[in-house]
Amino acid sequence: MTTDKTASVSDINFPGPDPYAPLKDLPAFTLTSTDITDGQRLPESVTEPGGGDSPQLAWSDLPEGTKSIAITCFDPDAPTASGYWHWGVFNIPVSVTELPTGAGAENSTALPAEAIQLPGDSLRRGHYGANPPEGHGPHRYMYAVHAVDVDKLDIPEDMPVTVLGFNLYFHSLGRSIITGWFEQ
Repeated sequence: MTTDKTASVSDINFPGPDPYAPLKDLPAFTLTSTDITDGQRLPESVTEPGGGDSPQLAWSDLPEGTKSIAITCFDPDAPTASGYWHWGVFNIPVSVTELPTGAGAENSTALPAEAIQLPGDSLRRGHYGANPPEGHGPHRYMYAVHAVDVDKLDIPEDMPVTVLGFNLYFHSLGRSIITGWFEQ
């Protein structure tokens, strides 16, 4: 399936389900990005091998009681039974209100010292850009910022992002998502 580069997420049929549908409904807050537009095709700067940089993300109006931030990127359309985790970072202090482009690089100095990046499904400890299999059709890349009710989640640094997702189910007060798509 070849898709128009200006099509939005609502115009495209994706093979995977909405991964957030079975989770508890949480309030949203303001989430913006200067690099990606919700519902639109991702720019090459956040794709592999085109660039793979994590996008700039900024948030505000967090729910009362938020003590830290976590960010995940998930592709529910990957040709697996479990989707594909592209990024997971947590223990971002609540005083941080944005991450610059590329903050999710391995060994990034743009992340706060307290922040921990877990290895995603690529086994990279940091952001892995959009890279769907050629000819598989369009995939969604869901960049979620989670408002967390504790200062620090106690997750070992060698755990997969799936473990972060499990912990976020119990500790999220709010969640906002920017979804872009990409196909090769």
